[in-house]
Amino acid sequence: MKGKANVGSGDNPLRVAIIGSGPSGFYATEALLKSALEVRVDMFERLPAPFGLVRNGVAPDHPKLKEAILVYTKIAAHPRFNFFGNVTVGRDIAIDELRANYHAVLFACGAESDRRLGIPGDDLPGSHTATEFVGWYNGHPDYRDREFDLSSEVAVVIGQGNVAVDVCRILGKTADELKHTDIARHALERLAESSIREIHMLGRRGPAQAKFTHVELRELGELAECEPMVNPQDLKLGAASQTELADKRNRTAIKNMEILRDFAARPRANKRKRCFIRFLESPVEIRGKSRLERLILAKNRLEGEPGRQVARETGETVELNCGLLFRSIGYRGVPLPGLPFDERRGVLPNIDGRITDEKGTVLSGLYCAGWIKRGPSGIIGTNRADSVATVKALLADIDGGRIDTAIKQGAQAIYPPLAARNVRVLGFPEWQRIDAAEIARGKPVGKPREKFTRASEMLALLD
Repeated sequence: MKGKANVGSGDNPLRVAIIGSGPSGFYATEALLKSALEVRVDMFERLPAPFGLVRNGVAPDHPKLKEAILVYTKIAAHPRFNFFGNVTVGRDIAIDELRANYHAVLFACGAESDRRLGIPGDDLPGSHTATEFVGWYNGHPDYRDREFDLSSEVAVVIGQGNVAVDVCRILGKTADELKHTDIARHALERLAESSIREIHMLGRRGPAQAKFTHVELRELGELAECEPMVNPQDLKLGAASQTELADKRNRTAIKNMEILRDFAARPRANKRKRCFIRFLESPVEIRGKSRLERLILAKNRLEGEPGRQVARETGETVELNCGLLFRSIGYRGVPLPGLPFDERRGVLPNIDGRITDEKGTVLSGLYCAGWIKRGPSGIIGTNRADSVATVKALLADIDGGRIDTAIKQGAQAIYPPLAARNVRVLGFPEWQRIDAAEIARGKPVGKPREKFTRASEMLALLD
């Protein structure tokens, strides 16, 4: 191709648009800027604030996990990085426009929706996704105005991953335990008035298969006014589960079992709240006249080989009265205008990060990384290796002649149409002004920051 030798040079820098400003987006940026090529990276984020799930998904009482933002801010300071905040790709700017002006477009937009339970009553008022609740207490603009009825005494969380534990812990904590975190003010005020006294976290399989980590689980036993409750009978394991635990590589499950046995053996502390950790139960129906009133659960048994056990219904059911339910059974990506989408897996179809069409043919210049590439698995750091692998494929495609090597205009060609469409673009320095204002707002009340929870508030501050 004409100009191939010059791609990545000063005369023809490799121009890459990255969609999404969470961990995957920043790790991909880092990998590109560390390459031997001359690279220009433009990052597009639909919110005025960057950092994705690190800002909007990590629980407010886990500040150490948010320290990754310091790394991302350092990456953003690179002179060959540019930030397009408050710009929605597919609405404010078309994907085809990006493809025309960049050598590569890399999607790192995560998994923004929840998997459904797929049972009767799923949509009754009082039944919510964990994403909504997490976004609400973290001050995500999309969920600022959600309403959660905390007047009931019983809440149920479906799922046993770390997000489910986060939801249980936030519901179980007192306002005093949360008031010095960066929890959104509106959420702190509502949680302080909560009537919830029982929290039930349900898993369809047994304790040896639970997906939470022992670090997260242990915290449920350290709350001021909420005690963990585990039925000792639930901790009696079948032969296959015992085989799983005998594998020393299964360190998390081994630690989880130690903690669960400790919870089960504890004498009652008679705290104001209780968190029941329940196993081998699956929701089969949500009932209520005009809103959620009770949950029908199927009792399960495990079948299969070690490491491949599945839950099968026994035919026995139990009822659980409750007024609030959160499902936390996994996330899925959402389709993007003009891109193929794997509906079954909830990801962009791809081969090693190269986006493909329905027939499996690689689409030139289109890439993905993170949850939209592989599905919702792993922790924040998992995304670094994933993003590096996608960038490696991207760079290999230059040598392999699979990327258009003509000179591209990048940001220079993107600002004019956005201005013509009255899109207010926020650069990274403008985000830093918002960031400084949030920190200043938090100081008088002893919080690390008081977040702006509406995009309009952030834009008004800049005006």
